[in-house]
Amino acid sequence: MSDEDDTTYCTIVGTAKPPKADGPPYAECVLCREPTEYPESYKGITLCPVCEWQEAQRTACSG
Repeated sequence: MSDEDDTTYCTIVGTAKPPKADGPPYAECVLCREPTEYPESYKGITLCPVCEWQEAQRTACSG
């Protein structure tokens, strides 16, 4: 068993998540336009928790 925790399991190496926002305003999800957990000032792709989970399912490691 590896020392990796659940947040690093099967992630894409070299990609960084944006910092979590302390409060509103929040950035919009690029897929569904719902508020995300990330600050509005973040420049880049932001996904809401639901779309983030669905994207992880689509790109999950498969054998």
